[in-house]
Amino acid sequence: MKIKNLNIVLFFLFVTLLGLSSCSSDNSLQLPEVNIGSLSKFQDHEVSIPQDEVLSLSAEVKSQPAITKISWKVNGVEKATTAKFDFSASEAGTYKIVLSVTNEDGMTADSINVMVYGKYRDGVFVLNEGNMTSENGFLTFISPKGEVTDSAYYKVNGSSLGNVTQSLFIADKKMYIISQNGNRMNGDGLLVVADAETLKKVAAYNDELADLSWPTHVAVVGNNVYLRDNKGVYLFNPTTKQLSFIQGTDGALKNAMAVVKDKVFVPGNKAIFVLQNGALVNTISMPGNVSGVIKSSDGNIWASCTTTPAQIAKINSADYTITTNELPADVKIGAGWGATPGISAKGDSIYFSNAGPKVYRHIFSKKQTDFLTDVSPLIEHFGMLYNNLTVNPSNGDIYINTIEGYGLSFLINDITIWSDSGSALKLKSDYHNHIHFPAGTFFPSDYK
Repeated sequence: MKIKNLNIVLFFLFVTLLGLSSCSSDNSLQLPEVNIGSLSKFQDHEVSIPQDEVLSLSAEVKSQPAITKISWKVNGVEKATTAKFDFSASEAGTYKIVLSVTNEDGMTADSINVMVYGKYRDGVFVLNEGNMTSENGFLTFISPKGEVTDSAYYKVNGSSLGNVTQSLFIADKKMYIISQNGNRMNGDGLLVVADAETLKKVAAYNDELADLSWPTHVAVVGNNVYLRDNKGVYLFNPTTKQLSFIQGTDGALKNAMAVVKDKVFVPGNKAIFVLQNGALVNTISMPGNVSGVIKSSDGNIWASCTTTPAQIAKINSADYTITTNELPADVKIGAGWGATPGISAKGDSIYFSNAGPKVYRHIFSKKQTDFLTDVSPLIEHFGMLYNNLTVNPSNGDIYINTIEGYGLSFLINDITIWSDSGSALKLKSDYHNHIHFPAGTFFPSDYK
């Protein structure tokens, strides 16, 4: 019996010593310490970049035994075995990057998730009519870093927009681009729909819109596409492809429509039409000819009238009550011959130039109008504004598109960007010769 008990004690002693030996052996392993390093800042091991942008990554490693292998995998596929790895992706989506480092004692890994979004999600678009007889319309894109992409839609799709593009609208991550002459020169159609972040074509409509006469502007609410032409405003359903005229919109001006929630505000001569659910629900009488209708930052409407004296009005988008400010007698606020609003705004600062080079600012809350700058001597090849100035609602930058003239002189042109110093405009950037008869400047942030 004593021998049996002794054997049991010896057995447990052996197991204990074996365990201690094992723990001691494990503790002596020196696995690599691994982190993924980058100039970009990660939050919770996540980072976002646009398509085609390079994300430079590096292996930050501490290892006493020599490293035997470094591996970078993207969604499970090995892409590099070096200490540094440059990642980029041409397709939007989520990518998991795993860095694993091995030494003689084992392997350690670190990982990040990279969200790649469409390269055209942020930035600025200038829509160009193009030279009607020799080319279709096209998009010029300026990235947040100031890099210019010419003919952006064509570079993505290998096909062009319609002939004489006039306006665009962004809704539900789709961009709707309307042209006057559609596929006359083998463009994609009268109305082209593209992914707003990647510009990949989603749909195009031409014959379905044959009843339209020189359409110029588009606005979208859900599945209701509002199209303005020489008669008035039509409702188009892209699912059923049904096109119908909205009664009461005769005489809608060749100018942009503004959308607030599910309402569309359409400039008329001395009125603003309010459309909702495909029908005219109200007509707001205005004191004079309307030269611009735009959405305000607080979800209401700014409107300008070419009365004497000129007026800027704020319209409550819910009950249509109007608050009006008069401008000094010598200040005009027309939209000219163009097809863009005569006003643009950042907060309650409204900017305008009466379709010319002299820029004014009206601070609505103060009823204060100030002359800022005559931009004509500050633009190297200034000839004329082609459509009106536009203000980036995110940062207040003012965009002015100019051409040297008609004929072949339109090939000499400028996109200029200005900041408001408080008392004058200061030129920030000047992009030469990227535009052909610019129909307007558009900011994706304005549609969010």
